[in-house]
Amino acid sequence: MLIALLLAQAADPAITRRIESVLARAPIVDGHNDLPWELRDSDLPPESPAFAANTATLLHPLQTDLPRLKRGGVGGQFWSVWIPADVTGPRAVEMTLEQIDRVHRLVAAHPERLAMARTAEDIRRLSRSGRVASLIGVEGGHQIDGRLSVLRQYKALGVAYLTLTHGRSLAWADSSTDAPIANGLSAFGRAVVAEMNRIGMIVDVAHVSDATMAAVLDTSKAPVIASHSDARALADAPRNIPDALLRRIGASGGVVMVNCYPAFLSSDWRAWDAKRTAYARSVGVPANVYGFRSPAPLIAWDDANPPPRVTPAMVADHIEHIARVAGHGTVGFGGDYDGINGTGPEGMTGVDGYPLVLAELVRRGWSDADLIRLTSGNILRVMERVEAVAKSLSATAPGDSIDPLAR
Repeated sequence: MLIALLLAQAADPAITRRIESVLARAPIVDGHNDLPWELRDSDLPPESPAFAANTATLLHPLQTDLPRLKRGGVGGQFWSVWIPADVTGPRAVEMTLEQIDRVHRLVAAHPERLAMARTAEDIRRLSRSGRVASLIGVEGGHQIDGRLSVLRQYKALGVAYLTLTHGRSLAWADSSTDAPIANGLSAFGRAVVAEMNRIGMIVDVAHVSDATMAAVLDTSKAPVIASHSDARALADAPRNIPDALLRRIGASGGVVMVNCYPAFLSSDWRAWDAKRTAYARSVGVPANVYGFRSPAPLIAWDDANPPPRVTPAMVADHIEHIARVAGHGTVGFGGDYDGINGTGPEGMTGVDGYPLVLAELVRRGWSDADLIRLTSGNILRVMERVEAVAKSLSATAPGDSIDPLAR
């Protein structure tokens, strides 16, 4: 088995058999993958045959392809339709539509392996057929241009969730990596959350500030997700979630989908990367490039200053911490692959690495039931609850709010 080959160095045969059994029953539903932007950035058309082969060998290597999705046990994938946070106004909507189109083209080009999904039941049905259920997440509230009408049209095109902010604060919601403007949620921000509840779109609190996250939890009638976030207690990054908010997410039935970016897994790696970035700026080269694609000065710097180790065990540490703080019903996978500049824990620089984390959790005594919650059970439960809330609100009229401050 392909999974067995991956695990050969990491697990004994009994562990391998357990993981294969878990993934056969409950393939991973991954909360966040930035492949659509990487396809755009590399000028690789979604119809490229490379996606059915090995995209790691391309001149612009990628972390995702069909064989690696299979080896990783991925049966459901939320594809992010991210655009840069400094693109605003009508152009942000245009670029988002281009990204949504890119996802639909990708799925249409590989019908034997991919299929669009909108509901939890769709994911289950497609997993049984051996295809990867494909969903869409819009990664930033700037992409709705302050209009609930745009939000609704994204939903009509298959968007399953909206991440309320990306790296910049909006007039109606604050980012964890920018100065606050709304100090939580503005009246329009609350209207956005209410409309998402009404139409059955998942509210994603990855990237938002602590105050905005708390305000969302006060406002939403449906459980929320953090589609690609880690535990701040283990790695002190603003993007990570403190224990108090982990508990609130868990208490409301939500899910935190653990990110595989080393900067969010390890404070030591984050400190190393800050030094590397400072050096890159001092010599006038881009810092967000790693490995053999790095500029020559950074390759030399990396040789002299090797990064701290980041391992699958550290991913398991974050999962276990969230489970201890908020319960086993609060964890999932949201690797952020193809959005982490080719990085990743050892053996996990692509979407095929997830079985290494499952093997680590088996060694730590996790039950099959808890592994199944992690791989897909928790996010499917959230989706079902979001669908139920939307059904209960079906008689509520659409909102007409437009936020002029957001533009």
